Amino acid sequence: MSTTVKGVIARAKGQPVELTDIVVPDPGPGEVIVDIESCGVCHTDLHYREGGITDDFPFLLGHEAAGRVSVLGEGVTNVEVGDFVVLNWRAVCGQCRACKRGRPWYCFDTFNAEQKMTLTDGTELEPALGIGAFCEKTLVHSGQCTKVNPDADPAAVGLLGCGIMAGLGAAMNTGAVGRGDSVAVIGCGGVGDAAIVGAHLAGATTIVAIDREDRKLEMAEQLGATHAINSSTLSEDEVVAAVGRLTGGFGADVVIDAVGVPATWRQAFYARDLAGTVVLVGVPNPEMELTIPLLDVFGRGGSLKSSWYGDCLPERDFPMLTELYLQGRLPLDKFVSERIDITGIDAAFDRMGSGDVLRSVVEMKSGGTA
Repeated sequence: MSTTVKGVIARAKGQPVELTDIVVPDPGPGEVIVDIESCGVCHTDLHYREGGITDDFPFLLGHEAAGRVSVLGEGVTNVEVGDFVVLNWRAVCGQCRACKRGRPWYCFDTFNAEQKMTLTDGTELEPALGIGAFCEKTLVHSGQCTKVNPDADPAAVGLLGCGIMAGLGAAMNTGAVGRGDSVAVIGCGGVGDAAIVGAHLAGATTIVAIDREDRKLEMAEQLGATHAINSSTLSEDEVVAAVGRLTGGFGADVVIDAVGVPATWRQAFYARDLAGTVVLVGVPNPEMELTIPLLDVFGRGGSLKSSWYGDCLPERDFPMLTELYLQGRLPLDKFVSERIDITGIDAAFDRMGSGDVLRSVVEMKSGGTA
């Protein structure tokens, strides 16, 4: 029997979000229902609202979530009712060519729930990143549920579900930052700051934060950056030169572009040491194109990488990072700028655009009526 709950949808491009009734069907084979306790307000949700992802409106927004499993579908064995889980949007299949080659973080056939949640009139909803967690309850594939220590604050560890994992993983997984490395991070929003934290955890000794706003740089230094560069009045070449001065004249071993525009990628490319690594984790717009001399690519060597979801494996990374958080070694609480209720999402989008917050987190009590 289906359950009706409250959830937040984007009904049309650029329109304010709407709190409305959502019908959640009973889980089918391999599916579960999760009672949502918290969900971060991510830039990706705003992109959905603005039509920047697809035009498959209406969307059920929200995806950086933590909650408890409440109903199991047939054949589910990886979680039980009552388990505290962080949701992920790349549930690996275990069977595709990437998985079989031992690289499941590149899985080419990730799982989502097959059934759709709907409006009360039967209109099917497209859940953001296959999750749809601005909702009291949501329906997901069981592989999207990763069990973590229930002692953790849902508002903090739920952020591992997207942006924080993207930044941490860009440094620790994709960039393979190691002890004694030098790292530069361009763009100090939530993802960039998470990359700084990841570089610090991995043992980098020089961590250069680059942004156009002093307040963001101050937060980056609180999270582990050893140096800060305000790029607001600097040319691309001047940013590169500044990184060079802070790294013995060589450039950084790893440079992480958390902005994702051609200018910042070029800065990243030239600000690294010879044979250094560039990691692109900021998401470009489809219209963007990059021009760079091919001889420079050849002559500088090294690696040019893109980071998908921090190249994470949720079942490996989420529990480990949750334990680091509980040990006081991973400052996830500092990313929770404010706690809001489900009616405050459009206002949170506005604050996001002004740069006033790292993350607004929706906290809710799960409920619903049959």
